[in-house]
Amino acid sequence: MKGYLGVDVGSVSTNLVVIDDAGEVLASVYHRTRGNPIRAVQEGMRELGEMLPSDIEIAGAGTTGSARYLTGVIVGADMIKNEITAHALAALHVVPEVRTVLEIGGQDSKIILLQDGVVVDFAMNTVCAAGTGSFLDHQAARLGIPIEDFGSYALKAESGVQIAGRCSVFAESDMIHKQQIGHSIENIIYGLCQALVRNYLNNLAKGKRIEPYVVFQGGVAANVGMKRAFEEALQMEIIVPEHYNVMGAIGAALLVQESPPITSSFKGFEVSQYDFRTSSFHCNGCSNTCEVVKITLEGEVLARWGGRCGKWEVEREGKVKEKAGKR
Repeated sequence: MKGYLGVDVGSVSTNLVVIDDAGEVLASVYHRTRGNPIRAVQEGMRELGEMLPSDIEIAGAGTTGSARYLTGVIVGADMIKNEITAHALAALHVVPEVRTVLEIGGQDSKIILLQDGVVVDFAMNTVCAAGTGSFLDHQAARLGIPIEDFGSYALKAESGVQIAGRCSVFAESDMIHKQQIGHSIENIIYGLCQALVRNYLNNLAKGKRIEPYVVFQGGVAANVGMKRAFEEALQMEIIVPEHYNVMGAIGAALLVQESPPITSSFKGFEVSQYDFRTSSFHCNGCSNTCEVVKITLEGEVLARWGGRCGKWEVEREGKVKEKAGKR
């Protein structure tokens, strides 16, 4: 059996999937990154390897997410793509008629607009915490409610109370105030969901035409309160895919499945046992003073990235380009 590996590593979560030739998910793993993407990927690879049949052949590997280059070196990726492409392709795979993708992750959010299966517009929020999974996690912890139950509380609400959602600091202060004057937890939580949806639509989606079919993915899609708030605000059905939390990884796997390599560079699931090391330095070759990150294995430099000019790049076989000199 042939399989195709997709890995999506972000600041909050690390997701890995293996799909078959038909694009069906054979196994998936969702991990918290916890500030250590190498360890998260290695743990995920170990778990994934244990879940798959022993005779499976990984015919290609793809990576995406904010740590896609680092992850690509670790697993031996044949294809490295940005999150927009990966998420759009995964949504198209599930809902071929999709026109709008709403994606909210741990520390960023995206909107992707498609027409005839092609991305025609997108926007990303990577600087504001309001509306992201991390903010919802924080509020759930403050209220003493497991984040898994947050959405069910919102569904019990008769109506949402007005919460200032344009800033995470103001939103938290407003929630505390609403608690102090006696509003129910259910109505406050749903009011928060409505505020975060307003913030998303008024900022990320401002000036964009949202049309059905609408697919909602990313970790926050698990919150049924957010789904309800989006449906209420947009007056249309919101589709949450079965594998909503690993759609980026699915997209990476689908990309490499569509253009499989003749011979894959995949290093095997045993990379979970390798001792990868990362470090960084500032290049003083020009006024840019770029921070260059490098990854090594048993003293051998596998890759460097981060410089604007490519001076410190390392070729796939691990050799430093002649012009780079030594570092």
